[in-house]
Amino acid sequence: MGTGSDIAGEIVEIGHGVAKFQKGDKIVAMLGGLAEYVVVREDMMVIKPYEVSAIEYAGLGTSALIAYQCLITAGVKLDKTGPPMNVLITAASGGVGHYAVQLSKLGNTHVTPICGACNAAFVRSLWADEILDYKTPEGKALISPSWRKYDAVVHCTTGVNWSTFNNVLISKERVVDITLSPSALATFTMKKLTCSKK
Repeated sequence: MGTGSDIAGEIVEIGHGVAKFQKGDKIVAMLGGLAEYVVVREDMMVIKPYEVSAIEYAGLGTSALIAYQCLITAGVKLDKTGPPMNVLITAASGGVGHYAVQLSKLGNTHVTPICGACNAAFVRSLWADEILDYKTPEGKALISPSWRKYDAVVHCTTGVNWSTFNNVLISKERVVDITLSPSALATFTMKKLTCSKK
């Protein structure tokens, strides 16, 4: 079973020289693929933890790794050694967003996730400090319930105009956008060309 980057399943055949694994082992691997059968090098896989199902694991690695990379890029120090930060996370109940909420709380951060009202309890259980409902006027404007400006945004959704971030970010701070929309790329290019501080 795979999701394009992670593979979880059972070994059905062993190649020559394989010493750590045997037929029938339940394994996981970071491997680009989406297929019923794949060939995996021995050094690219490990025994699957019994607590995590194959279905859960197949989506775990990529989403968690993207969230981790977003936070590091945003400047969050996950060992609490960095300065206090106020972080906004859009689509916080989604695959990348819910990992970003949890991982960001490892740092010295105040986390404001955005999600729908129906997912607020779930996101609150991830240690969020404040929650914004994206359907409210405040949520659409990304205004923190405590009126704090954000040091960084982990942007995991479409439909938010980049100009909205200008009003809620502290000067010289970052938006890490994983959506790769044409408007996001155009905005990034313009900000680079004009030497914008945001």
